[in-house]
Amino acid sequence: MKYISTRGEAPALSFEDVVLTGLATDGGLYIPETLPQFSQKQIASWAGLSYQDLAFNVIAPFVDGALTDTELKNIIEKSYSTFRHPAIAPLIQTGHNEWVLELFQGPTLAFKDFALQFLGNLLDHILKKRDQKVVVMGATSGDTGSAAIEGCRHCDNIDIFILHPHNRVSDVQRKQMTSVLADNVHNIALEGNFDDCQNMVKASFRDQSFLPDGRQLVAVNSINWARIMAQIVYYFYAALALGGPHRNISFSVPTGNFGDIFAGYLAKKMGLPIDQLIVATNANDILHRCISNNDHSKKELMHSLSPSMDIMVSSNFERLLFDAYGNDGAAIRQLMEDFKTGSMKLSDTVMEKIQSHFGSYRLDDDAMIRVIAEVFDKTEYLLDPHTAIGVEAARKVRDGVDVPMVCLATAHPAKFGEAIQKAGLQDPDLPHHMVDLFEREERYQVLTNDISSVQQFIQSNIR
Repeated sequence: MKYISTRGEAPALSFEDVVLTGLATDGGLYIPETLPQFSQKQIASWAGLSYQDLAFNVIAPFVDGALTDTELKNIIEKSYSTFRHPAIAPLIQTGHNEWVLELFQGPTLAFKDFALQFLGNLLDHILKKRDQKVVVMGATSGDTGSAAIEGCRHCDNIDIFILHPHNRVSDVQRKQMTSVLADNVHNIALEGNFDDCQNMVKASFRDQSFLPDGRQLVAVNSINWARIMAQIVYYFYAALALGGPHRNISFSVPTGNFGDIFAGYLAKKMGLPIDQLIVATNANDILHRCISNNDHSKKELMHSLSPSMDIMVSSNFERLLFDAYGNDGAAIRQLMEDFKTGSMKLSDTVMEKIQSHFGSYRLDDDAMIRVIAEVFDKTEYLLDPHTAIGVEAARKVRDGVDVPMVCLATAHPAKFGEAIQKAGLQDPDLPHHMVDLFEREERYQVLTNDISSVQQFIQSNIR
């Protein structure tokens, strides 16, 4: 299988090369040239499989010979062996035909573990085989950073540098990153917002001349195709647990960068019978505005109680646009140029395509806090702020109660104590393996929002 850029001017790559490349040389994102297709009968035959066995069946066609079956199975087994729940992604019922898919059972308590544990082990395998050393550079709005560090901290061939917006992530999120004192792990607190961090990473990928000879950047953000690929699996897992493919399933996804819900869209295109895909956003609502009203204009980024969604430039939306515009790279290049000036407008035909697959909803902090309190009052189930937005979006936008609705729980509520306390509830305890988190030593560097300062720091700390 070959992978092509959304902007149409970069060379097609193999699976291994696309994992190591991340952002395409033309600034685009890689996507498979074709998607594997699964029949209803084939999907039905997977009912009852463990998460690991299902992951192998879903991922294997994308790998397409780059790994042997045994190698792929070993990487998958290792990646999910650190999860705390034997179901890996358990489902909890919170209402009539309403379910929460707990994606926070991994080592860093966030859905990012599903992709980044896998990506870390995959990179370790590829780099050892090639006898190659790389530099991982990533931006995080809170959860990606700790999951990427956890996935890469044991990799001898990787130096990892994670940028987070200074004082704009929760204390738990920061400590999870900055208390990992491995020699190959470096945290940068950037004096800016998440979009500033993300823009700096993208610019560094476009021009890697600041790196020493023989080194290249590798992406751990969801611009890396392997991230999206690994996330497709839990849509199949949830659907099979609730009677799919013999019945349709709907999903509500709290998202800022669009990668998590794009994985669901791909699952649907691959044959999974998905009815609705609901995009749930906080006050940084560019995705909701675009999907509901073709308004893809940049606005000032707001700091919220759901910081992992404090994003105004949703990178993975470009992958959806590429599909909606019939793989027309030139059209995507023009749209991205328009967006640089602050806004872009999609054609009526493309809007119809998008709205046929996606609904959307926006929730501000005050409403989100009420949802956390109301759901706990009725069920004694505690939602994190991002998941609360997803649950309320599902309740407001779903077509009806006949189709099971799965709300993706993207993080453990203990990571967001401020929101839980504002809902009038007791701050939840951290899981056992993290009870000493606030006693751990921290190490990070605060840098100005200046790319030369960041690149100089990276230069000085590559082993």
